[in-house]
Amino acid sequence: MQLKTFRTLWGVNSSWQQTLCELKTAGCSGIEARVPLTLDEQQALASDIRAAELEYIAIVFSGGDVIPKQKETPEQHLERLKQRFDAAKQLQPLFVNLLAGNDRWPLAQQVDFLGKAHELAKCFELNCSFETHRATSLYSPWLTLEIIQQLPQLQFTADISHWIVVSERLLNDPCDDFTAFIDRVHHIQARVGYDQGPQVPHPAAPEYQTALKFQQDFWQKIWQSQHRRGYQQTTLTPEFGADGYLHHLPFTNVPVADLWSLNAWMLHEEQQHFNEFLSSMKKEGN
Repeated sequence: MQLKTFRTLWGVNSSWQQTLCELKTAGCSGIEARVPLTLDEQQALASDIRAAELEYIAIVFSGGDVIPKQKETPEQHLERLKQRFDAAKQLQPLFVNLLAGNDRWPLAQQVDFLGKAHELAKCFELNCSFETHRATSLYSPWLTLEIIQQLPQLQFTADISHWIVVSERLLNDPCDDFTAFIDRVHHIQARVGYDQGPQVPHPAAPEYQTALKFQQDFWQKIWQSQHRRGYQQTTLTPEFGADGYLHHLPFTNVPVADLWSLNAWMLHEEQQHFNEFLSSMKKEGN
């Protein structure tokens, strides 16, 4: 099995050439980024991807943005998805990473909507991976496990930092069994969360090693499951970001770390982690 890593464009303010140089130096296969809203922006992104020979993971929001519009119904979300899936298809992504639904909807409504969203992606011949994210249908680990019971056909993007915040703890209690979820994960977003936030100040800091280790163990369980499922390659995007995730010093508003340095550290760490995982698999004869 091969690990392909991607660079998030979330919070990136550098020039395209600098961004491209940094991601290629780090060994990334491509980018993970939102599908642009306008046709001109979509064509420009498609041109940049082709020219740089990058692979692309498309990000789509059924609710219009990270925080869905609260008055919108599931039917309005589905109507938006028709437009966004059509735009995504033109960019020929590896797959679509979908932030879907609204956390305020009741379970029956969540199940009905997610099932229809899955079928809609199939109509556009898109491979769709549903991301675990606060404010969406998959904000809670417990609700997600209930949804899986009714929609076992869904596949997921694991960003479990959100679940750690929602649960206010690392999900390592003996009662916590996420096998049904792990066996349906398609893609990993590698950001380290902790019990009071979705992003640690720096994943190398000794005070956050317990959180880092828990999440690395979770990702390794996903790799093991994907290997059993016959995956020839797995994808991972380090996703340390801005917008309140990156810690700043009070009064001065100075970031405690450079955003790219956090993601570059995570890239190197998980490339090494994956190589160690492969070595252990070979020793066990798998």
